[in-house]
Amino acid sequence: MQRFYLSSIVKKLIMSISGLFLIIFLLVHLGANLTTLISQEAYNEVCHFMDTNVLIRIMVPVLALGFIIHIFMACMLTLQNMKARGSDRYAITGKSNISWAGKNMFVLGIIVLGFLALHLMHFWSKMQLQSFMGVEAVTDPYTLVADLFRNPLYSGIYIVWIWALWFHLTHGFWSALQSLGLNNNTWIPRLEVIGKIYAWIVCLAFTIIPLFFLLGLDK
Repeated sequence: MQRFYLSSIVKKLIMSISGLFLIIFLLVHLGANLTTLISQEAYNEVCHFMDTNVLIRIMVPVLALGFIIHIFMACMLTLQNMKARGSDRYAITGKSNISWAGKNMFVLGIIVLGFLALHLMHFWSKMQLQSFMGVEAVTDPYTLVADLFRNPLYSGIYIVWIWALWFHLTHGFWSALQSLGLNNNTWIPRLEVIGKIYAWIVCLAFTIIPLFFLLGLDK
């Protein structure tokens, strides 16, 4: 029993650290994407910088590893919790009322992961991946983004994905910090508020981007 408990703690710590790493990356990614609202030249310049900067090229596999670790730990913990607790999957210290997001983090994660794969296929595989492979990438990334977001179906799916991410973030932000030790009754309410503010800012900003093209505001 003691070995199981320690193993669970280690898994939660790894998942929390990888999750916080991805939360920071999300801000960087948002900053790059928001340049589409400035101009075609600004976004294309950012994409060129990301394709050629040595540090970013090094960070890409690190980021991929962070996603893999986070997903792997989520699967392990979900299966472990289902086996150990049955329907009570998220026993959270100092919090009696578990949110809907807290009860459905794994399902939300699958939704986020599913669209992430679609997003990578449409964007990253045609841009940065081509550069890594020594193949000429898309010369005008802005036009690629604009054409996809002018498609109502793609923009609709993208926006649904963003708000599934909102639910994931509102629970994941404070839960990750709780696992790292900020788990008393004073800090949890504060972290919940900070997590919601972060999630609202990030998701609203990401939502503006497809709407910008869908409504023809780029013209």
